[in-house]
Amino acid sequence: MDFNLTDEQQLLRDGITRFLGSRYNLEASRAAAKTGAGWQPEIWRALASELGILGATLPEEVGGIGGGATELMIIAEALGHALVIEPYVDAVVVAGGLLHRAGGPTANGVLEQLIAGTAVVALAATEADSGERWQDATTLARPDGDGWVLSGGKIMVLGAPLATHLLITARIEGTDGLSLFLVDSDAPGVQTHPYRTIDDRSAADIAFDGVRLAGTALLGEPGGAWPSVARARDEGAAAICAEAVGCMRKVLADTVEYCKQRQQFGQPIGSFQVLQHRMVDMYMEVEQSVAAVYLAVLNLDADQATRARAVSAAKATIGRAARMIGQQSVQLHGGMGMTEELAIGHYFKRLTAIQYEFGTTDSHIARYAELTKP
Repeated sequence: MDFNLTDEQQLLRDGITRFLGSRYNLEASRAAAKTGAGWQPEIWRALASELGILGATLPEEVGGIGGGATELMIIAEALGHALVIEPYVDAVVVAGGLLHRAGGPTANGVLEQLIAGTAVVALAATEADSGERWQDATTLARPDGDGWVLSGGKIMVLGAPLATHLLITARIEGTDGLSLFLVDSDAPGVQTHPYRTIDDRSAADIAFDGVRLAGTALLGEPGGAWPSVARARDEGAAAICAEAVGCMRKVLADTVEYCKQRQQFGQPIGSFQVLQHRMVDMYMEVEQSVAAVYLAVLNLDADQATRARAVSAAKATIGRAARMIGQQSVQLHGGMGMTEELAIGHYFKRLTAIQYEFGTTDSHIARYAELTKP
């Protein structure tokens, strides 16, 4: 199988790499996360207007470029390498994919704004009682004349404090199945409780206290949202696996460089064979992770069972590798590895968080085992 990039895909990778290398500063992004708005809106707009990557994987009819899963992998890996905190995966891959599959004037209108960089969309699917089982949502949508009244709550909604719109999974009163609603983030009755995650992302718990919605807020068929939501979750998992590869490549390179410079007993610690073995093990984990990401990305358009197996295999592989590489890199850096001043500590936090997003390592191992039972 040919894994070489086309000329256009290589140009995409080179363009993102140059942009992030010259315009994205780790210190500035962390300052924005801790003391500012939680992100850099000007970077988000530049990703749309200068690079066009917010629409790179979305269809041309809504202003996108029409790329596919390979373009998604290239973008996510580059963003991971630079440790970008702007919500590309949550807003574009997950929410953008849901809007595209829902179709219709309401969804397409928001999708066009998302591609232009003037809107941010977050999916609110996790609840306190259902946890990782998004399909067991208890948030309720009650018919009210020509519209709806939404009640319930969501937890750990990544990107919600930055979002202009929310996609809410809910059950329509008196019916089975999961439905999807589009809600303005500042709509009356939407109560957002924001916080910063361990890896400097923005997230929130959200309560819906009798939120009144127009009839057009329902996207797609009533009770028919779960197949699209399940696909969005797998696409999000594949994207953060690619992001993790970018993080791990950077962590490995920085660790090797540090071991060449750090002196102990009159010589670089990288000359000690036992530490060389550790770095070789880290390299092997990175290469296995790359192969696992290819497996997931190349099966995103396959049937549901094939896609789920490939994504779970990748997520489990990435989870193991992220843990091993993150811990080894911090240990090889010594006490400096966990300081705020050194980049390695920030990458370690992100690699730790990735192990739990879109399903934990253990849950994906369990899903893979279930899907491969004879």
